[in-house]
Amino acid sequence: MADPRKIIIDTDPGQDDAAAIMLAFGSPEELEVLGITTVAGNVPLSYTSRNARIVCELCGRTDTKVFAGAAKPIARKLVTAEHVHGKTGLDGPVLDEPNMQLQPQHSVDFIIETLRNEPEGTVTLCTLGPLTNIGMAFQKAPDIIPRIRELVMMGGGFFEGGNITPAAEFNIYVDPEAADIVLCSGIPIVMMPLDVTHKLLTRKDRVKRMADLGTRPAIAMVEMLEFFERFDVEKYGSDGGPLHDPTVIAYLLKPELFKGRTCNVEIEVTSELTAGMTVVDWWHVTDRKRNAQVMRDVDADGFFDLLIERFARI
Repeated sequence: MADPRKIIIDTDPGQDDAAAIMLAFGSPEELEVLGITTVAGNVPLSYTSRNARIVCELCGRTDTKVFAGAAKPIARKLVTAEHVHGKTGLDGPVLDEPNMQLQPQHSVDFIIETLRNEPEGTVTLCTLGPLTNIGMAFQKAPDIIPRIRELVMMGGGFFEGGNITPAAEFNIYVDPEAADIVLCSGIPIVMMPLDVTHKLLTRKDRVKRMADLGTRPAIAMVEMLEFFERFDVEKYGSDGGPLHDPTVIAYLLKPELFKGRTCNVEIEVTSELTAGMTVVDWWHVTDRKRNAQVMRDVDADGFFDLLIERFARI
């Protein structure tokens, strides 16, 4: 078996971020988590940094280092999503405050140092929230850009439009300038937009399978999802809410679950009406450089089979 793929998880937990982190922790043979970097997004930085440590402790992974990063976007005021995730970001279960300490190093500096020290082309960036930390790292140390193996991101939308404005998905909307820096960087990018995540609904039968595991992490996740999905069920009238962020980790484990195509993706940074829009040239109607593998379809049953199987290992 090949050595585990080295990853940095950049995140703003968020119940679905927690599910993504748990999926990574349940897959140690395939993934080596070098560190978790937090960013303001779903909730402010103090909560996202707290929540990442809570998930580590919940999964018995206190060996994982957690670094606090950007408290606000590169050029805008912070927009958060407590209306979806609750005040703490992990509303739902009763969770103990973490005993783990944050690392003293800033997320941006950890990302830079790790990419410089690890062999070139071995580290994958897994981004589950706004791209502020990554954009700042690229600005501060452009020498790290060619050292990245791949960046797999949850963000954007094309046929589905947006979920925070009619045009924009939340992660991109919070910091479109950072997203623009990343999409223009030339690194290999895989994009998991709303077009994919809205096909991954936390239906009652799927959540029951998770609950039947009976473990503390699984029960906590079920309680998180029961809180988290209420917003989308109300909004979309769907059977359960879409599970966004675990798609990033699932892709690294089983890329065959997803289908898409390589496209040019541009980020709107000037328009007030469409700020944060991901303009995806799906039909290749321009000659602009194709800079991202944009996923559109997913085997939903296969995805949840993987998720529940790996949760059972924690």
